[in-house]
Amino acid sequence: MRGTVRYGVLVVCTLGLLTFTASAAADHSTRPHTDNLHALGHSPDFGSFLLPDGQRDANSDLAFWGNLVFHGDYDGFRILRDSPGNPKLISRTRCNGDQGDIVVWGDVLVRSWNTPRSERNCDGTTVPAGFEGVHIFDISDLSDPKLVGEVELSARPGADQPGCGSHTATLVPDLADNRVLIYNATSGGNALLPVGLQECDWVDILQVPLDNPGAASHLHREPLMGGHAAHDNGVILGDVNKLAVASGHMSNVFDIGANDTPGGSPEDPVLLYTIEEPGVCNTGGPLCNGNWHSAAWTWDGEVVIMGWEPGGGAAPECEATDPPVKKSAFFYDADTGVKLGQWTLPRPQSAAENCTIHNYNTVPLRNGRYVLVSGNYQAGTWVTDFTDPASPVTLGWSDPPPLVPTQLGGAWASYWYNGFIYESEITKGLNVFRFSGPETGGAIRLPHLNPQTQEFSIR
Repeated sequence: MRGTVRYGVLVVCTLGLLTFTASAAADHSTRPHTDNLHALGHSPDFGSFLLPDGQRDANSDLAFWGNLVFHGDYDGFRILRDSPGNPKLISRTRCNGDQGDIVVWGDVLVRSWNTPRSERNCDGTTVPAGFEGVHIFDISDLSDPKLVGEVELSARPGADQPGCGSHTATLVPDLADNRVLIYNATSGGNALLPVGLQECDWVDILQVPLDNPGAASHLHREPLMGGHAAHDNGVILGDVNKLAVASGHMSNVFDIGANDTPGGSPEDPVLLYTIEEPGVCNTGGPLCNGNWHSAAWTWDGEVVIMGWEPGGGAAPECEATDPPVKKSAFFYDADTGVKLGQWTLPRPQSAAENCTIHNYNTVPLRNGRYVLVSGNYQAGTWVTDFTDPASPVTLGWSDPPPLVPTQLGGAWASYWYNGFIYESEITKGLNVFRFSGPETGGAIRLPHLNPQTQEFSIR
């Protein structure tokens, strides 16, 4: 979602009408769905963009560590014990800054703060007006996480670096140096910055020492082609070692390590190529008002998957009359950037439902099959086989009815993790599904997952 959201597109009621009706709170098992996508557990966490700024508590991204689920939101994050049939809440940490995407490594959690606001609070600590950046938490005590540090990327005097905050953070482990790197994406510009910096057209690279996470710092700033800020970053490691940056109308793909293209490193990426797609643009106006959004890879590193977020995620962009470019995932050759195909959402949504192809990952399979799990706002959760990228096939879906009252909601993210699909539903909480189709048989179990980081390759 963009740093600035056009809430007026969907909001057709007053705050006085904001009540969670039976239909609004309905279990995900009551949705229209295919027979092979089975609703399992649910952990409620109600939020709404109809509430005033600072009270929204809207659910955002997910991360996984062993049998733990970390669920970010606009007012902090939750930690849950992962029982797919009945996820159990362990703790709730308040940190009152927008976005709230999180990444996790062992006892360290990093949370994104996207937008400058009035004075706020994070885990009992005052956050000054205008702050943007990341907060770092010690989560060694799961029942009581502690804020231990921050890296400020803002227009405030004294910030660690002048910048545009943190829309999303992508984690790259560097265990040889006992640290993790964070590829920070900002999503938008900041007119309060000096001329020449206002576009924030770069990726900030941060480092977090694992034995002293409170000493996190800014390491490097990698410029982007296209004149627009990064929105999301997707990494694959192993023997592929590439970074895809979803940014504006032009995605940037980098070499970040040992592979068949010498030159790049995790600290100092080297640009390989850019990706542009007809109709994907951000010059403004109703037909050109979005960003490339999210990037993932096939586990063999052969294909990069890109999504686009027209309308900033707040608009109904998946109606039957909308062009395919607004409701598609795109597949490109990972070595050259040449387009291989696209999957277009086949189930039209209504004018009351915000919808784009938002956050997703690929199922780790050894058999060469490519399967994508995607969260598409009010189009819900979808499973797609794109083994032949030119002819992708929809395998399954769970599509919620329009929210009552009309508002921004739906699946912020849907991810495959160890045999189950986890959906972050903006207004309702965490949903768990099981996909029973044979296409995901034999999927590799992972010890943990930050969905924007694929830590190994399968070749």
